Amino acid sequence: MAIPLEALESEVLRLPATDRKRLLDRVVASLDADSRRDAAWDAVAAAREAKALQDPSLVEPLDEVLQRARTELT
Repeated sequence: MAIPLEALESEVLRLPATDRKRLLDRVVASLDADSRRDAAWDAVAAAREAKALQDPSLVEPLDEVLQRARTELT
């Protein structure tokens, strides 16, 4: 027998914050379970990190990147 969504929501919101966070992490993980895609992104990130460690001039300060993005979007 399925629990009505409203009842489940009410029960979840009564949980302590740490338990709600743990539950949220598990629910999100269950919705986003594409291990091949995750492995591909991990490989891209590792390659970019390796390049940045070899040549720090490739790394741009976050504030500059965000400012450029803001400028381009307005």
